[in-house]
Amino acid sequence: MEAQKKDILTEISTLTRTIEDDYPELQKYLDESRGTLPKGDMNPSLGLEELEDYRNTLKNLIEGYKK
Repeated sequence: MEAQKKDILTEISTLTRTIEDDYPELQKYLDESRGTLPKGDMNPSLGLEELEDYRNTLKNLIEGYKK
């Protein structure tokens, strides 16, 4: 499962970078999207489902903007 989390985190980083580089007008939504992630201590434990949801949010943001 840790390898799967790592892969999702890598994809999240890539999607975030794509937004920053190719769609800078969407950056304002990144903070709102991050609001869906758990807050709290310095090392929050993110479940696979939360990471997948955030990744899908970023994908939908890009795809929705392309249309």
